[in-house]
Amino acid sequence: MDYKKSKAPVNTVTRNIMDLCRDTDNIYESVVIISKRANQISLQIKEDLSKKLAEFASYNDSLEEVFENREQIEISRYYEKLPKPTLLATQEFIEDKVYWRDPSRENSNNEN
Repeated sequence: MDYKKSKAPVNTVTRNIMDLCRDTDNIYESVVIISKRANQISLQIKEDLSKKLAEFASYNDSLEEVFENREQIEISRYYEKLPKPTLLATQEFIEDKVYWRDPSRENSNNEN
């Protein structure tokens, strides 16, 4: 997923709590959903960055040779400019792009 195309802000934004608890009716549940999604996004970004930087890895044992690679620096700058995973997850949650479910609610609905 290209996170640069996301509408998520790069800086911290004050949110209306009522917008966040609209779907769950519980602000704490919304925060847990957002935090779990942020962890998923963070892992995905980290894997993408590791794959791209692995191409530049040198497997020499000598510490004397340090190479400055322009492409590697540009890749690192691109990932530094991305919005934080929490901001991306919050934006996805507000836009209803996050799938979530509560198994305890599903079980109580099936018993009735």
